[in-house]
Amino acid sequence: MRKNKIVVVLPAYNAEKTLEKTYREISKEIVDEIIIVDDASSDKTVKIAKKLNLKFYVHKKNLGYGGNQKTCYQKALKLDADIVVMLHPDYQYDPSFIKYLIQPLIDGSFDIMLGTRIRTRSETLKNGMPLYKYYSNRMLTFIENVALGLNLSEYHTGFRAFKKKVLEEISFKKFSDDFVFDQQILIAAHAQGFKIGEIYSPCHYWKESSSINFTRSLQYGVQTILNLFFYLFDKKRFL
Repeated sequence: MRKNKIVVVLPAYNAEKTLEKTYREISKEIVDEIIIVDDASSDKTVKIAKKLNLKFYVHKKNLGYGGNQKTCYQKALKLDADIVVMLHPDYQYDPSFIKYLIQPLIDGSFDIMLGTRIRTRSETLKNGMPLYKYYSNRMLTFIENVALGLNLSEYHTGFRAFKKKVLEEISFKKFSDDFVFDQQILIAAHAQGFKIGEIYSPCHYWKESSSINFTRSLQYGVQTILNLFFYLFDKKRFL
């Protein structure tokens, strides 16, 4: 059987303090290529990428989190990736769990896999997730499960893997350049019949890890609910 080509994409913005630690813990025995897309960082992210001899691309201007992912996936598809793993390079997620994340895709059980941070409330909070983010995550996840008819533990992780056909068939370039891109691609995948699975992946909020503020989080929540409304009443947007 042909070996699946695994490409890891790192959408980076001011990740100089965590990029190398994230990269060092990605198993090179499992992963074939690693790509970093720098979204016009103002720190030394690109310098570190060069030092690590990483394949990297730089946006001349900041395109936003969604815009960064769009470039990541387009570059991965050009490399003929069979499975694309998106991992935040802020060292919140454990790169050693890539092997568990991709196995259900290799087996053909799912088309998308999410690395969920939610196992128990006490554990999640102990790992550093802010209290308001935990409860907003639970609320949004409940609403999404009801709207989509799924039963996932969370939709908001920055650690996920896609089969090639998902990224080829979904028109992700038309989605938002903002954080709600994460939800639009999952809603579209579900609308088009792709199967979404998940595994638990430990997550730690280090001092150096990136995080959006309360205002941006609120905006993201509202945009997520609006997109669920469109899914329920105008599904053609996602097909």
